[in-house]
Amino acid sequence: MPHASPVIAVDVMGGDFGPPVVIPGAIEAARKNGFTVLLTGDKDTVKAELKKHDCAGASFDIVHASEVALMGEKPSDILRRKKNASIQVACRLVKEGKAHGVVSPGHSGASVACGMFTMGRIPGIDRPALVSVLPSEKRPTVVLDVGANVDCKAYHLLQFGLMADAFTKTVLERANPSIGLLSIGEEEGKGNTLVKEAYDLFKHVRNVNFVGNVEGRDIFTGDVDIIVCDGFVGNVALKLSEGLSTSLSRILKRELLNSTLAAKIGSILSKGAFSRFARFVDYAEYGGAPLLGLQGIVIVCHGRSNSKAVVNATKMAAAFVEKKTNERLSANIAANEELSRFCKAIKA
Repeated sequence: MPHASPVIAVDVMGGDFGPPVVIPGAIEAARKNGFTVLLTGDKDTVKAELKKHDCAGASFDIVHASEVALMGEKPSDILRRKKNASIQVACRLVKEGKAHGVVSPGHSGASVACGMFTMGRIPGIDRPALVSVLPSEKRPTVVLDVGANVDCKAYHLLQFGLMADAFTKTVLERANPSIGLLSIGEEEGKGNTLVKEAYDLFKHVRNVNFVGNVEGRDIFTGDVDIIVCDGFVGNVALKLSEGLSTSLSRILKRELLNSTLAAKIGSILSKGAFSRFARFVDYAEYGGAPLLGLQGIVIVCHGRSNSKAVVNATKMAAAFVEKKTNERLSANIAANEELSRFCKAIKA
């Protein structure tokens, strides 16, 4: 690797807003935090956008990518037909040792596919999983998978749990994180076939703090550190959470505007609390969702990401590199003999 500090490849062509939003976010993150960003995208477009911003003090380079992964395209088609898509180019930079990680606010399916087939998976992991760190009453809750795998086997959920265990210990610095399976009831035996089979697997794995089934309401209490589910359920839960927080904020503002004078005075006095609440539920504060299980760091941002979200996602990727998160995660998986034994037996 030619740089001592982290090098993060940023897919500047992705997202709903593209280079005008992604580039200033990446440049700001590099300037303020001392790492290098590689801007992958059409070089002429990138150069034109860079002229609009103060880039002094930022370490960056442009890596030309002549194609873009469009939201309506299938990930498999992007892999086969768009070898020069900006997300593919970014992932190849990691594969070739020219970057440590990737940040993309673009096509999440393409990010998963390109990460998996270009970078490769960690030994012992069949499928990577998207992680969301959601705010709760006590401390953030780790939820996965939130969209990478809509159809899963029980041993996939077990792998997700073990990856999340290593992630939570390394990144969130929690010594013995609790793990729950998202279900329709807390009792053993509740849930669909997938949850029941995964429950039986988790029961037999040592060295993890498995607490059984949890329900949707437990996501925001903070009583459980990690909540495991398949990507279909996880993505629905994530989008429901985002929609609810946005709607609650709008409802609150509307009610205050239509309230009595005394209530309006009270709202002015509570302005600081409202601002803190807005930051608490703002996805931009969290940057993006790490894609665990790959031989490289990938952070998938929200499609509507603003520059603030790109800054935080790029900082997150660099922090993962510095903390050697992937190395520790790989070691955790390799050291767990139960995982290897269970997965081989089930797949056989």
